[in-house]
Amino acid sequence: MNEKKALEEGVSRRFWLTPDGGHEHHLKVAKRKQKLQDMLKGFWERKDKGHEDDKPLTLVADWVDQKRTEEKATTDHKNGPSQSQSLVQKYGKCQEIVGHGAFGIVRVAHKPDAGAPGREQLFAVKEFRQRPNESAKKYQKRLTSEFCLSSSMQHPNVIHTLDLLQDDKGDYCEVMEYCAGGDLYTLILSAGTLEVLEADCYFKQLMRGVEYMHEMGVAHRDLKPENLLLTQHGGLKITDFGNGECFRMAWERDAHMTAGLCGSAPYIAPEEYVEKEFDPRAVDAWACGIIYMAMRTGRHLWRVAQKDEDEFFTRYLEDRREESGFRPIEVLRRRQCRNVIYSILDPNPSRRLTARQVLQSEWVKEVKVCKAGDEGF
Repeated sequence: MNEKKALEEGVSRRFWLTPDGGHEHHLKVAKRKQKLQDMLKGFWERKDKGHEDDKPLTLVADWVDQKRTEEKATTDHKNGPSQSQSLVQKYGKCQEIVGHGAFGIVRVAHKPDAGAPGREQLFAVKEFRQRPNESAKKYQKRLTSEFCLSSSMQHPNVIHTLDLLQDDKGDYCEVMEYCAGGDLYTLILSAGTLEVLEADCYFKQLMRGVEYMHEMGVAHRDLKPENLLLTQHGGLKITDFGNGECFRMAWERDAHMTAGLCGSAPYIAPEEYVEKEFDPRAVDAWACGIIYMAMRTGRHLWRVAQKDEDEFFTRYLEDRREESGFRPIEVLRRRQCRNVIYSILDPNPSRRLTARQVLQSEWVKEVKVCKAGDEGF
């Protein structure tokens, strides 16, 4: 089914079913960005007039706060990066900004394609910032560690990291494949909620990527929609290994436990707040469950997974013991789907499903992944 026909039949212009029972994605970042800017403008106008009518757990509220802190980052880089000759020669000139964060910014590098005159190759260039009070040695060690982890990953659902080099200012730049579909976070913001089959497709791709990482002995520890990039036709790529951790070496059989709190609060597993050490694989699995619910509902389930600190999480723990269940999860139509989500979001990490078990579940085995998401399998 082409896009025009899909629109005529009232199907989403970013996602539609095909006659063979499959589906296609077509993500237009430019239109999505304009919609988000309109949302941001409207939200700020309401706040300026004293109308803060946003509900407490919406992703939009977090996004607005994030945008305010990112404004300085954009201002600091308004004149563009100081680009070294090697960066320009190898990957082209860095131009438009496509991402922001505490680390710095991400730009698109444009390089003329020698094999196809008139066309160009695109790369994502992540410009790292040195943290306040961070020594040059620690800065270099942190970035080298992230690059070593990310560049060792070779999987269709993990971002392909190409290079790490310095610009003329001495700042490090990590070069990665470019994903024209943007990130999952802004897709959820602009769409409100995703179609069931659309969310299922992304979720299965996410679990494939997580299973691969865990088999490689690596845990991500900061899985969230912002760190999931999308190709124009719906392929999902896990990115940003800044908090990544190697929990098992190639010659080892048993996993090492980890410690320390990291990640974004709504996606952090409850054991991170109460245990000195915990299994980082279970932490990743928990985050995947929260991500799926964000895709389906457009909201966070809770602000923080701490009993008596968050009323929504406290209610979740109480409702798990009741036959009626937790309402936000109970709205999922398929029983097999609900069971998997409850099992991923088990407060006891020793009972929580692993990525492999999720992929082997009756529900996920039946999920159809788009052609772009199946490339490489």
